[in-house]
Order: sequence, then structure tokens, then C-alpha cells
Amino acid sequence: MSRSPKEIAHEYELIESYKKTHDLAILGKLYQPFMHLVYGVCLKYLKDREASQDAVMQIFELLVEKVKTYKIENFKSWLYVVIKNYCLMELRSKKHQIARESKDIDDGVVENELLLHHKDDSIDEDNLVMLEKCIDQLQKEQKTCIELFYLEKKSYKEVETLTHYDLKQVKSYIQNGKRNLKICMESSEE
Repeated sequence: MSRSPKEIAHEYELIESYKKTHDLAILGKLYQPFMHLVYGVCLKYLKDREASQDAVMQIFELLVEKVKTYKIENFKSWLYVVIKNYCLMELRSKKHQIARESKDIDDGVVENELLLHHKDDSIDEDNLVMLEKCIDQLQKEQKTCIELFYLEKKSYKEVETLTHYDLKQVKSYIQNGKRNLKICMESSEE
């Protein structure tokens, strides 16, 4: 659907006025007629209604700075490129996030396997009792993560979900907990 020269001139006036004043109400007047276009293009790329609705607001926030710095001849065409780039970046980001989560789950499986194949297969009752005592001495967060990860065989992602700690915290608590358990077990053997 073609726009009239009057509409294009009005858009140009809004752009220039926004560049001078940085008034968000002016940017809103410029953006509002295109919100359905933004939503439609995002839905086409993201294939998710909620993400597309969020994108409408995210793209407006991008425009707050972009409109100030770009020379815009045809707002609709320029906006389409902004929308497309936003969606492609979101898809790329989502792809990397899925790959990271997949790696974290794989790392959890590897660590669980390492625990199952302990160097000393003849763990006796005394060592188990000592291990339980050492686990009880851990800080609350370390104890929770160690028990979920090793005893309940949960993945990093599952521990993150169950504890509401972020993934870096979960890994840190497990790593520090393992180190503290080793120190505790070694000191009890002396």
C-alpha cells in the first residue's frame, strides 16, 4: 500500500522534530502507525506471539537512539531493516542460548559420570559416614547443589531451576563444595 507524499512529508517533519527535541511523544507519533507492521514482521521471523509483542516495545526503545543518529529518507523502509536486523539478532541469540544450555547439560552428565567412576571402587562404610558428615558441614548453598547434582543426579540446568540460583552460581557452589569436601575428607583421614 503506497503512502501519499503528504504522509511522507509528515514523517520527515516528525523525524526532524524528534532529532531536535528528543521528545518521546513525537517518536511515539512517528512509530504508532507502524506498530502493526513491526508485530507482523517479528511474528514472521520469531514465530512467537509473545516474543513479537515484546519486540514491538524493544524496537521502539532501539529507535530512541537510532532515529537521532541516522539520516532517514524513507521511514517505513528504514524501519523494516531495523525490524529485520532485530529479529535476526534475537534468533542468533536464542540459537547460542540453546547451544549453551545443551553444553551445560552435557557437562552435567560428564561430571555425574566422573563421580560414578570414582578411582577407589571400594568405598567402605566409614568413608560414607565421613562423607555425610563433610556434606553436612558445607555452606547451605554448596550442600544443596552438591546433593542435587551428585546424589540426586540432576543436571546443572535442573539444579538451577530447583534452587533459583543462576547457572554460574550453581557451577561455583558445586566446584567449591567439591573442593571443601576433598579438604574435609583428607583432614579426617589424618
